[in-house]
Amino acid sequence: MSIKFAGVHHVTAIADDPQENVDFYAGVLGLRLVKKTVNFDDPGSYHLYYGDAVGNPGTIMTFFSWPGAPRGRIGAGQVSVTSFAIPEDSIGFWVERLLQHGVRFEQPKKRFDETVLSFSDPDGLAVELVTRPGRSDGELPEGPVPPEHAIRGISGVTFWEQAGEDTEDLLANFLGFEKVEEEAGRTRYLTMRPEGSFADVLEQSGGPAGWTAVGTIHHVAWRAPDDETQTAWREEIAARGFHITPVLDRNYFHSVYFREPGGVLFEIATDPPGFTVDEDPEHLGETLKLPPWLERNRDQIEQSLLPVHSPHRKV
Repeated sequence: MSIKFAGVHHVTAIADDPQENVDFYAGVLGLRLVKKTVNFDDPGSYHLYYGDAVGNPGTIMTFFSWPGAPRGRIGAGQVSVTSFAIPEDSIGFWVERLLQHGVRFEQPKKRFDETVLSFSDPDGLAVELVTRPGRSDGELPEGPVPPEHAIRGISGVTFWEQAGEDTEDLLANFLGFEKVEEEAGRTRYLTMRPEGSFADVLEQSGGPAGWTAVGTIHHVAWRAPDDETQTAWREEIAARGFHITPVLDRNYFHSVYFREPGGVLFEIATDPPGFTVDEDPEHLGETLKLPPWLERNRDQIEQSLLPVHSPHRKV
């Protein structure tokens, strides 16, 4: 069975203060806080999910919040940048919006057929807004950003690699990505789907290895349409000699994890069941949701977490 991802499912990074994170991603960037839960492997810390109106796969950025933890280092063996798609005529709007909110940014530049606006979030995480033709509007959230300028989803990610050959071989010859362009040491691969996601491989030979902590990306997840496909893909990856985890229940999707040859942690996440399994669409992200196996510890968990509210609605 050939492996062909439909695109990015989500990107997960690490933040310090959870309220500052909400204020930036929901308040400044205008994404919807679609789920307020905890890291299932570390229930004393938040896991915050942002996306479109219902958190469709391909729109989701998530954060583990580690208050007071040290800053990490973006470097080789990591996803170094998350790129969000915006409409082609929205760069001017976003320049003004970042200025209004005191967010420092680089001057917009051209890359391939896109215009790129680069900046960092409050924890130093690298973020880009890129104009990508052909992206559908999806289900846009209500919020501070007008619909005509709102973020449409995650366009893709950039990998920093010490040497890109093995990673490129994995992407192109096993995982079904299509090599489409090269420019200034950057090689672009696309998932095999119209409007699919890109994975840019940027070689940083001799550069420092990344260190995963606050302000860095923990992993990138790719989309599997259902459990059966995920199981078949897991078997294929294991047969290639990769160490891949058993299927883990993340309540809103099912996950397996493995590292690509350069060290980037990959997840394969199923599209279903989605974020409405435990909340109505109108009330996503308003209360702390816990999976059934952690519900009995709710009082203890809630006491360990800092209070967090939406920047638009106190909850």
